Amino acid sequence: MATITFEVPEKLLVILREKAKAEGKVLEELLSEAVLKYYNLDDLGLKTEIYLKLCEKYLKEGEELLKEKDYAQASEKFWGSATQIVKAIAAERGLELRSHGELHSFISKLEKETGDPDIRRLWQSAGMLHQNFYENWLPPEMVEGNAEDVRKLIKIVKNMLNLNKY
Repeated sequence: MATITFEVPEKLLVILREKAKAEGKVLEELLSEAVLKYYNLDDLGLKTEIYLKLCEKYLKEGEELLKEKDYAQASEKFWGSATQIVKAIAAERGLELRSHGELHSFISKLEKETGDPDIRRLWQSAGMLHQNFYENWLPPEMVEGNAEDVRKLIKIVKNMLNLNKY
């Protein structure tokens, strides 16, 4: 993924962060979607690639935070990586998931499609990490175990994607 840096007024950054939070997104996701929408770039491959790259970015950041023993922040990064891989496969199918409810429903659909209950179980483990970001009550061993579950979920879902395109 290419990186750009640009300066914006603090007031705009606050507004964008609030909008991202309200939509359950990270800033990069919000901005990428805004650019695609503004320029009417309805390219499923491009959207899928954005989500894949964000998944990889958050997974890498989560791994670093685990090493630093910052379990609350690591929890949110692993949750973020799980949401991005799910959004990637949805985007490949022409779907846009805009809420936690839509993410959960799509996971249920994937479980039914594949007959693999691990998809749901591993997703629920990711959801526990999201909750831990706010509560910070999981012991380190559970964060590490749930992080491993997210890695497994990502592997399963990546295998469902047509990665030759990206």
